[in-house]
Amino acid sequence: MTRTVFVNGEFLPEHEAKISIFDRAFLMADGVYEVTSVLGGKLIDFEGHATRLQRSLNELDMRSPVSTEELLEIHRELVERNEIEEGLVYLQITRGAPDDRDFVFPDPDTTPPTIVLFTQNKPGLANSPAAQKGIRVISIEDQRWGRRDIKTVQLLYPSMGKMMAKKAGADDAWLVEDGFVTEGTSNNAYFIKGNKIVTRGLSNDILHGITRAAVLRFAKEAQMEVEERNFTIEEAQGADEAFITSASTFVMPVVEIDGVALAGGTPGPRALRLREIYLEESRKAAI
Repeated sequence: MTRTVFVNGEFLPEHEAKISIFDRAFLMADGVYEVTSVLGGKLIDFEGHATRLQRSLNELDMRSPVSTEELLEIHRELVERNEIEEGLVYLQITRGAPDDRDFVFPDPDTTPPTIVLFTQNKPGLANSPAAQKGIRVISIEDQRWGRRDIKTVQLLYPSMGKMMAKKAGADDAWLVEDGFVTEGTSNNAYFIKGNKIVTRGLSNDILHGITRAAVLRFAKEAQMEVEERNFTIEEAQGADEAFITSASTFVMPVVEIDGVALAGGTPGPRALRLREIYLEESRKAAI
């Protein structure tokens, strides 16, 4: 089946979709994005993603070409047209395509923003085999720009980080700045010691994860203690368990950090329980 995508107000077959070579995302990485998971044909945490999208746009002084209500309808239409039961909806908004390349922002009254959405079909997303065996991470220096709280399309270094991990025989990387873990390449990072979850606090240094917020809320409801603070790789290596969260991995156990195994190298019970709770509650609230 040919995939249907959405480009600037039109639903199109993917092979007919075109963007100008002068688009600011292509030339300047001047754009923001969101990824929303789909389970059972419904959207997970859509409201949170829409709210964060608007925050990212505001921080970059960028206009949205659609309202939140219109955005929801576009998501639903793409899910239906592409028959997505389990998968992802990718959304990107850029500052648009002016007549030529220039460092100065184009006039928004004459250069409308670009909006693109497409789906990714991911059967078995909720029952990922990786969650049953856990993932291994390495640590690398965090060399990204300072505004990681804005979900921009500047993803070169995170991509390089994933390739560093792959080259080292691992699954992903945790980024370290001034001796402390910031986050994963495309996820938030945590460890568990006893009944306490430790994760870095919100700031410009990390992405304000939508899945992160939900998981921490569910953890507190399950009578787990949550401590938001800086932590080191060595501290995480001495933990009982570790995990990451993101819209596409939900709660993913980490079983090895820089060659040091946690929980005997198998996913810990608390991380697995948090994944179970998150999926259960998210399915209930999906729209």
